[in-house]
Amino acid sequence: MAKAVLKEERTFMMVKPDGVRRGLTGEIIRRIEQRGLKIVACSLNTVKRNEADKHYPKDAKWIRRLGEKTMAVHTKHNLNPKKEMGTDDLEKMGRIVREWLLDYLTSGPVLKMVIEGVHAIDMVRKLCGTTVPLNAELGSIRGDFSADSPIAANAGMRAIHNLVHASENTEEAHHEIKLWFKSADIHPYRRIEEELML
Repeated sequence: MAKAVLKEERTFMMVKPDGVRRGLTGEIIRRIEQRGLKIVACSLNTVKRNEADKHYPKDAKWIRRLGEKTMAVHTKHNLNPKKEMGTDDLEKMGRIVREWLLDYLTSGPVLKMVIEGVHAIDMVRKLCGTTVPLNAELGSIRGDFSADSPIAANAGMRAIHNLVHASENTEEAHHEIKLWFKSADIHPYRRIEEELML
């Protein structure tokens, strides 16, 4: 019988400007560490627009996905996207939303972290909850501390204020860690309970 392999990995997480301004950084760090994960790099910075531009993908598929999500919100709430956003073209809508994301990320300081641990990518995303706070599970960061929704965000011509960002997969984690941290900024160490887990 094959022995199960525990997947120790690194991921990227960011407390966004609304999370920092609401004083939630300590609570978020507590939840990460309480889960047995390690913060191996951490930095509080104000993000420049060109940095934010590198953080969010620019490929047509990702932009279209933003447009599709935005169109779905308009359809669900019987809103006219042409009237609300000036267009019903999915790619144009996606580009508009991407600009809102850049505005949001550059609106104040963010806390950037590299987190390490067993199944860190999935564990951190689970801690964060689904990206729409209104739908996020109670007990998650977004579910406990925000009730923002796409309809409120679209009405305000802004990104959803969802407190945190966490890498979605291994490729995204590698890209974001490399974008935001130098290798000298990352400080691996062992937690005492890792003897029990690994």
